[in-house]
Amino acid sequence: MTLAIVLAAGTRAAGLTTATGEPLADRLAAQLRRAGADEVRFADTLDELTDLVATATAPVLITGTDLVAHTAVLRHLATSPVGPTVALVLGDPPVPGRTAVREERGQVVDAGALDALDGDATGVFGGALRVGVDDLPTLAAAARAAASGMLPVAAPIGPVGDVAPLPTTAGVGGSAAPGGPGPAVDRLFAGLAALGTLIFAQRVRLLVAHRVEDTAGLAAAEAAVTAVDEDRAELRLSVKEKDDFFSTYFVSTWSPYLVRLSARLRLTPTGVTVISVLFALAAAVLFGVGGRPALVGGAVLLYLGFVLDCVDGQLARYTRHFSAWGGWLDTMADRAKEYLVYAGLGFGVSHAGLGNGWALAIAAMTLQTVRHMTDTWYGVLHDEAARRPRTATNASGGIGDRLNAASTRVQADTGSLSYWLKRTVVFPIGERWALIALTVALFNPLVSLIAVLVWGVLAFAYTGALRTLRARWMWVPVLDTVDATLHRDDGPLARWLPVVRPMGPLTLAVIAALGPAVLLVGALLDDAPGGLRWAVPVALLVLLVGGLGAGAAHNGPLDWLVPAALRAAEYLFAIAVGVVGGVPGWLIFGYVFVLTVHHYDLTARLEKRQAAPPLHAATLGWEGRSVLVALAAIAGIAGVGLATLGAYLLVVFVVSVVLAWFVRPARSARASVAPAGVGGAAPR
Repeated sequence: MTLAIVLAAGTRAAGLTTATGEPLADRLAAQLRRAGADEVRFADTLDELTDLVATATAPVLITGTDLVAHTAVLRHLATSPVGPTVALVLGDPPVPGRTAVREERGQVVDAGALDALDGDATGVFGGALRVGVDDLPTLAAAARAAASGMLPVAAPIGPVGDVAPLPTTAGVGGSAAPGGPGPAVDRLFAGLAALGTLIFAQRVRLLVAHRVEDTAGLAAAEAAVTAVDEDRAELRLSVKEKDDFFSTYFVSTWSPYLVRLSARLRLTPTGVTVISVLFALAAAVLFGVGGRPALVGGAVLLYLGFVLDCVDGQLARYTRHFSAWGGWLDTMADRAKEYLVYAGLGFGVSHAGLGNGWALAIAAMTLQTVRHMTDTWYGVLHDEAARRPRTATNASGGIGDRLNAASTRVQADTGSLSYWLKRTVVFPIGERWALIALTVALFNPLVSLIAVLVWGVLAFAYTGALRTLRARWMWVPVLDTVDATLHRDDGPLARWLPVVRPMGPLTLAVIAALGPAVLLVGALLDDAPGGLRWAVPVALLVLLVGGLGAGAAHNGPLDWLVPAALRAAEYLFAIAVGVVGGVPGWLIFGYVFVLTVHHYDLTARLEKRQAAPPLHAATLGWEGRSVLVALAAIAGIAGVGLATLGAYLLVVFVVSVVLAWFVRPARSARASVAPAGVGGAAPR
């Protein structure tokens, strides 16, 4: 049950009445109920708020009494999927008595008085926030500190609740609330941020939100709210503010009409995702069939499938139907659709006698997966860098500093030529699907796969070089902030191997990839690759070098590349074993596809802040799977080995999905409604 609290302390707006004659605080309470709050309570002091928070078992919505906004603004805050704790941030100029905010990559990285931010403020606190369940104890600590006239000290190390005296600057209108100056909701938010809480920022776009101090300000804010069509604005807000070039100009210009139609038909985002998968599957089949009508028809279906791929997210934002399951499914479906299309293209190339299409499809899938692994971990790196004090992550001068400044300038210049070039050169999903659709319709599947590979390699080289330079400049470790064993995908063998610390885990992972790469090149160049079976154990030993870094600290500036390097090592080894063992291309593709599904599951869970898959230990780890594949190749049954192991991993994945997303939540739901004393200790 979501609790909403209207906090009145420290603001003169508590006594204001709206144009309809009702108190502003009462209207806010009604809006909070329409926004999804199950219970709305009023708190005159921070002590009262602390008592209310102590009883909460679900996220808590908190607003001051000076906020005038569309109900949709509060509903978006209550349902925001970006993180558990989210604050409303306005673009209004910071003023004395209000909390200024510095935001980076959607995170509040600093909050306090305007002069305390040294001119780095990017906005001002909007007087409303949602606090996740896990952050409620910290919220209570911040409320107690603010109520006593103290402000928590922002320090990377130290117990929660360390406090320092509040500044003596007068609050809004020169009044001082009990427990310190200024609106209590501002002091509460500043304290929560100072205690190190990860707070995400929700910006107001197209809708209206203002904090008011007097009758004139209230009237102006109400007029601004009335002037905006709330539903039309919400439909436009369903489209991402910053998307890729193709999505922006060839999809989002008309996809909102499909969003409204889908909402009227009561389709769910998950339902739209399933339909988009069917479109992509049909396109893949037509690419495999070949012939100009089939290729053109497949290109059209591929485009429509991508439109629906955008619509599912837009529908989720429009209807505010978010869930961890839906986000995970969308991520997994995107990759499955793309790789099914590669399979269709690969079959089409081979079927038409244009060349070894499966080899090209395998190369495209491997390249994109390794790229996505680097994208995921660079995003984690950038988020971690944003959360840390600038003095800890920045060094003045240097190429990294200049690259970071240049990137910031380009990103801020929305719509410019340099902005679109930067977003397009990295070869995002919209551009990939557009390139495939155009090349296959105008030429053939061979040209399409080659185009994807060429652009993909260039994009990987570009992003890899720039990110490496910026990462060395930031020098922020990320793998040591998570379960490195899980995200390396280590099995028991890697954990038993000795640790070689001087070389570092990244160097060892790169060496691990070199052995399989050499074996693969040799097998491709050899007219009789079966004669290289003796080299499989040698390549395996080189591959296992990567396990020597499993127990080492992953705190180097480039260690965020370790997961991608290990993925490349395992994929290359499996492909090389398949070539040496004479395994059909479609079977090699299928096995690597199953591996990518397993690894995307890990990254999707990382992005959605979900726990490890229930049966992760049963996947054997990258080194365990590689040993089994090598033994099958040495025994002369490489095809049987890949097929058997691939089928086993697919079954483990499906069972793990059912357990994680259906069985366990159902058990938790039943346990939460079970009468006290059932299955446990007697009630007291």
